[in-house]
Amino acid sequence: MTWGEGLTWTPELTDEELHWQRVAEKLAAGPFARRAAEIDSAGEYPWDNVALLTEAGLTGLLLPEEYGGEGAPLSAGCAVAETIARVCASTCTVWSSYAIGSLPLLYAGTEAQKQRYLPEVVAGRAIGFGLTERHTGSDPSNVRTSAENTERGWALKGEKWLVGNGGSAHYYTVFARDGAKLTAFLLERDGDHLVIDDYQDKMGLRGTTTSNLKIDCEVPADRQVGDRGRGLALGLRTLNTGRVLAAALSCGIAEQAFAAASRRAVTREAFGGPIIGHQGISFRLADVATELSAARMMTWQAARGSGPGGPGRQLSSMAKLYASEVAHRAVDAALQVFGAEGYAKPHPVERSYRDQRILEIFEGSSEIQRVSLGRTIAAFYQDA
Repeated sequence: MTWGEGLTWTPELTDEELHWQRVAEKLAAGPFARRAAEIDSAGEYPWDNVALLTEAGLTGLLLPEEYGGEGAPLSAGCAVAETIARVCASTCTVWSSYAIGSLPLLYAGTEAQKQRYLPEVVAGRAIGFGLTERHTGSDPSNVRTSAENTERGWALKGEKWLVGNGGSAHYYTVFARDGAKLTAFLLERDGDHLVIDDYQDKMGLRGTTTSNLKIDCEVPADRQVGDRGRGLALGLRTLNTGRVLAAALSCGIAEQAFAAASRRAVTREAFGGPIIGHQGISFRLADVATELSAARMMTWQAARGSGPGGPGRQLSSMAKLYASEVAHRAVDAALQVFGAEGYAKPHPVERSYRDQRILEIFEGSSEIQRVSLGRTIAAFYQDA
């Protein structure tokens, strides 16, 4: 399959990045591509694909070797995300949820917590990230789930919403209000009697599970993740990495749409020749190729410039904002090129059109990225 390399900007990969890209390509071109339409149609969580991800070492790709992971850099994660997203965005999102859910433990967990839980993630036991609540959306400072310090540890009560891997995960990193600030905790689905009873019937990414998470339990003190009262900073730090992976997922969807549209524009004829010969089509594809190149440059720079603490907030926010909106324009252009053919199931462009839309909403909506960047600009020039 040709994805437009030579037409759009492609990073020069290190040996490590190339290795993991090839691992992902083998899965993507075979079992993931074969199952993508079925997973979407059935709204089925792809446990068989998770088993393949685990066997290939991808569930622990970004986790250190001392916990059983591969210790790969975030840029390798970008290579994997782009590659899998080209054929099955649901499987890619499931994979990225493993990374995002485990990052708070990696960034701020105790050594005992890391030794206990990170090998479980590597072994394929799913983990979820619980920050959003029904009334808060993109405002994590307004979390209402409560954490009360007790003699035996912590009493937690509340409900999370839009939890990635919800119901499928064994473990959840959640954020609760401890007085005026947030503190993070690691919860176990069965041992802490968590209740999941509201699954979203989503327009896209139908192979993922997205649910609520009702919490009413008491946990020992050693389930606290990171410093008390520093949960918001930890959550935002985790989201910085999540945004880079979301940007890479966006690029993968955009690449698939661009390649499919370009191939079809060369073969589909109207008014005496291939439609690529009409400027209404060729100019639009030229814009997609240009914007996709820029989105990939920004995404890879954000990934490769990240250090042990994760990528910087400003560039990760820009990458996620731009790449998700480029993906929107790419799938829209592809659907226009295919016309009614691409509007009907089970066409891959129809699926990509639905899968893409959430990318402008989750991991911080396009609007919240602009708010954040606007505040950064204001602060910079006010202090200049």
